[in-house]
Amino acid sequence: MAPETTTKKRKATTRDSAEADEVALSDGGSEDLFDEALLNGLGSLSGEEDKEENDENDAVDSVDSFEEDSSQEEDDVFEDDIESDEIPSDSADDLFFNSKEPPVREKSPSGELVEDEPPPNFTLTEDANGNPRYIYTEISPVYDSDDSEAPVTSNTIGNIPLSFYDSYPHIGYDINGRKISRPAKGEALDALLDSIEVPKGWTGLTDPATGKPLELGREELEVLRRIQMNEVPDAGYDPYPATIEYFSGKMEEMPLSAAPEPKRRFVPSKHEAKRVMKIVKAIREGRILPYKPPEEREEDYSDVKRYDIWADEPPRRDHPMNIPAPKLPPPGYEESYHPPPEYLPDRNEKKAWDEADEEDRDKDFLPTNHDALRKVPGYNKFLKEKFERCLDLYLAPRVRRSKLNIDPESLLPKLPSPEELRPFPTTCATLFRGHEGRVRSLAIDPSGKWLASGGDDGTVRVWELPSGRQIWSVKLVKEEAVNVVRWRPVIDAVIIAASAGEDVYLMVPLIIDPEIEKKSREVLDVGWGYAANNARKPKKEPAAQWIRPGSRLEAVGVLAKFSLRKTIKVISWHRGGEYFATVSPQGQTSAVAIHTLSKHLTQLPFRRLKGLAQSARFHPTKPVFLVASQRLIRSYDLSKQELLKIIQPGARWISSFDIHPGGDNLIVGSYDKRLLWHDLELSVRPYKTLRYHQKAIRAVKFHQGGLPLFADASDDGSLQIFHGKVVDDAMENASIVPLKVLKGHQVRKELGVLDLDWHPQQPWCVSAGADGTCRLWM
Repeated sequence: MAPETTTKKRKATTRDSAEADEVALSDGGSEDLFDEALLNGLGSLSGEEDKEENDENDAVDSVDSFEEDSSQEEDDVFEDDIESDEIPSDSADDLFFNSKEPPVREKSPSGELVEDEPPPNFTLTEDANGNPRYIYTEISPVYDSDDSEAPVTSNTIGNIPLSFYDSYPHIGYDINGRKISRPAKGEALDALLDSIEVPKGWTGLTDPATGKPLELGREELEVLRRIQMNEVPDAGYDPYPATIEYFSGKMEEMPLSAAPEPKRRFVPSKHEAKRVMKIVKAIREGRILPYKPPEEREEDYSDVKRYDIWADEPPRRDHPMNIPAPKLPPPGYEESYHPPPEYLPDRNEKKAWDEADEEDRDKDFLPTNHDALRKVPGYNKFLKEKFERCLDLYLAPRVRRSKLNIDPESLLPKLPSPEELRPFPTTCATLFRGHEGRVRSLAIDPSGKWLASGGDDGTVRVWELPSGRQIWSVKLVKEEAVNVVRWRPVIDAVIIAASAGEDVYLMVPLIIDPEIEKKSREVLDVGWGYAANNARKPKKEPAAQWIRPGSRLEAVGVLAKFSLRKTIKVISWHRGGEYFATVSPQGQTSAVAIHTLSKHLTQLPFRRLKGLAQSARFHPTKPVFLVASQRLIRSYDLSKQELLKIIQPGARWISSFDIHPGGDNLIVGSYDKRLLWHDLELSVRPYKTLRYHQKAIRAVKFHQGGLPLFADASDDGSLQIFHGKVVDDAMENASIVPLKVLKGHQVRKELGVLDLDWHPQQPWCVSAGADGTCRLWM
């Protein structure tokens, strides 16, 4: 609320001044105007100073009450003073109304109130001439002042260059007139800088106003760094502000303005009509002409003389090594826009051309038929072909070089002719039929008289070589297939080991002499006597229990049987005929087992085998046992029971392997269609890699009778015969020569030849196929 106004008049102090009288008369300095101005001034105070105004009003009321007790004379005098033409001064009442705290008034001896004057803001001294000199105190600006951030100016010489003070020991004057001494320079400054550390903000520059080193603050140094890095000096500047959408994008149902459409939007403009008529009139009168392109003028250069500097030069012969650019062949019927129908490709040829790679295509375009030449579109590969043509010319040799006449066949190693490497099998001599389904395995006995085979029908059959007559057979199981059939590699006793599922059967075929049959039965019966004599309770359960197969099988010659935990895929005999090994790829701890024939004992040599076992072989001359997993072949010393070496064929999945009779070389067959030859003394890596088959290799076999032959069998229905000669000289490598491809088996359900074996003395081999037949190759 505005403070209440009072009608009591206050005393004002006046001064005699002619100028003041004129100003007062011109402004109409009456008592009413003074009172109105006073009221307006009190009413214009802001609401934030209500408390201060109340304090001032209380002080005014106290003063008014004090003045009421004064004599009436003073009031009359006060009224007379106000009605005069003099202007009130700012000494007393102005300070009273403008200050926040009321001034303290004292009473004079005459009875009038006397106000205390503020202390002066200067000091009176004398200058050099004895004249009075006023030295004012420095003004300290308040918080809201605009001069609070103004730089402090120590030198007051203004814009005068400091070079004017070069002959003086000072460089200017401060605000009080004192001389400012020149800062140290030269050797003194260098010595001072060397004795102290460089402070922060030191720039090495000199302030032109003071002559002192210029020091910059952190913010100024940051601005300089931003300028050097081509950045915006202002740290808060955002070069990518958020986009302020001018239109909101929201469709409003009501228009921004409901004013009706103005008349100028649908009434033709008369002003435009007048301008158009002026232009039409100018065109009719010929003052405005249509644009005409400037005429092309041929300049006459008949007066210009031309000189042919090469007119008298004799022609030069081409460089003797110059090679002319080859000419492109002329276009044929295929490149015509209307080729004959026999040159147009059909749908299958277009599809094959689109699916083929650009490098494999025989031509870069397809013949297309168009009715007329104007309908032929632009050739999209025109620029690319021209570029390639220019590139070929650029990269063409600049010098003619004579080609080396090298016969490609001379680069190949000289191999002996297959005719020189005879004998080896070339044709199919005998065909063995009788199995129902696939023939999975076969083997020739050590004497070379009989052939044993096993197949999916669960039977083991013995055939006579080379006539092909079946002389003995036995059906082991009904639902399982006979996976492996192997003869005992000793002539004194004839024993066949065959596996069907998880069972292994040992049998003596009833086709031999009674004396040999008796010896063969004694070899198997020795194990029963050993088992009876050592029938004490074992510490742990045996790996396999040897039993008699039953009266039905014993009557036909099957004398012993034992079972393992998983299906048996491989049987391998030791050269002495006392031991043989079995491999079950699906078994873990029982994957590889070694069996003793004279004791009817089964042992598991590996507690834990790395990888899935695929095959196993005994070394022909050393007590070494080799086990093949999917990718590696490990060689173990049986006497020391330790690992000798790890052979790395590099195949993805090993199917079978065989050891050379000498014991230093190895061949490996894999399901990824590769045959690998290893020289064990040379390296654990393959010496030769042979790729001659289109499908997986199922079996590989060395000739054990001294002939340098080996062969492999594949699912593509063929056998590959090789000559592999190994010499005792350590400086000469083995020579491998492919000899013959034997084809005759039919492929059934993507299976071809499943097994093969060599005759022990002759260069004959036998093969078992998925077509249910066996073949003798001679």
